[in-house]
Amino acid sequence: MITNANAAIDAVYRSDWGRIVAALIRLVGDFDVAEEAAQEAFAAAASQWGETGVPDNPRAWIIRTARHKAIDRLRRQTRFAEKLQAYAFSSSVLGLRAPDGDASDIPDDRLRLIFTCCHPALAPEAQIALTLRTLGGLETDEIARAFLVPEATMAQRLVRAKRKIRDAGIPYVVPDLADMPGRLDAVLTVIYLIFNEGYAATRGEAFVRTHLCDEAIRLGRLLRTLLAPPPAEATALLALMLLHGARRAARLDDAGDLVLLENQDRLRWDRRQIAEALPLVEEALRGGAGAFALQAAIAAVHCRAARAEDTDWPQIVRLYDVLERVRPSPVVSLNRAVAVAMTAGPRPALALVDALAATGDLDAYHLLHAVRADLLRRMGSFEEAARSYARALALAGQDSERRFLQKRLREVQPPGA
Repeated sequence: MITNANAAIDAVYRSDWGRIVAALIRLVGDFDVAEEAAQEAFAAAASQWGETGVPDNPRAWIIRTARHKAIDRLRRQTRFAEKLQAYAFSSSVLGLRAPDGDASDIPDDRLRLIFTCCHPALAPEAQIALTLRTLGGLETDEIARAFLVPEATMAQRLVRAKRKIRDAGIPYVVPDLADMPGRLDAVLTVIYLIFNEGYAATRGEAFVRTHLCDEAIRLGRLLRTLLAPPPAEATALLALMLLHGARRAARLDDAGDLVLLENQDRLRWDRRQIAEALPLVEEALRGGAGAFALQAAIAAVHCRAARAEDTDWPQIVRLYDVLERVRPSPVVSLNRAVAVAMTAGPRPALALVDALAATGDLDAYHLLHAVRADLLRRMGSFEEAARSYARALALAGQDSERRFLQKRLREVQPPGA
């Protein structure tokens, strides 16, 4: 029974954490109380379900328990009397029902709270980090990886963002549809980073976290339907996620080991999803060559190639050239170097990677060292490649990636090393 309880708790956490926290924030109006109450409710489930059995509706049990714990926390706060008066006659709190909304409401708690967390009073990086932590359920180190900063730095940002919300009295309210465009860039980035963590997990056994990919695509679809006509970048983001998501079944072999794009079985790609995405790419590009549109166009080039050797790498390099101008970043430059290696060979690409490494911006990013190691391996510089593989291995936290890097490291090491 304990095994069944643990499995049920894990399933609810993976699929419904964001929904539960979003509902609680909407009901009690307090960011910290909602998140802490949700954590306590899951802890209560872990201690009770093993003895009493899994309830018929696990998510409802968690929400109901979290609501009670949230109210208990409010009672313990020094300003409880003030809060109690505000909520005493709220049918949404007492009955755990969302208030009736009108046509201007965002019809989804999680998407509503993404817009709310992306409040313009917060710094852009704080908006995104806070939303990823609260609604995406990502841990601090996972968010830190997305921003390419140390975990301690990200922890401080999260603390400062919560403190600013409390001290400045920033309200958790639903923005009008007219206010959405000003928050759209941050909202799109949040959804994209949730998808990225699902597509390539930061750590652990599961390289692909399917529930995060599916949730990000669901939010992307919903967002696109809310804004009429849909902004080009919202369309582009949905297309990008669909194209990447279409390839996820081929990214691991039957043993759970990483399969590089060039070696993937393209028969395992979801052609129906690709067919849905390609017209969206064209639609997005007609609306302007934004960052997501360019990334979607790059993904489309890969998905149109029936075989790896059919890939139009010169076109990919040209798209990265534009992307570097539109949205320059060290990761974009690293990806462009990979494309250059496929068109001009490893030596010119290595010069680009070494110049990028010299800046120090990606020194803690394992893929920089993995790319450098691969280029050196292809050039026959095995000793130097081994050092870069070892550095990448020291930084990688995901099991499938670590096994891949260990295999490559053994290939370039001398016998008996």
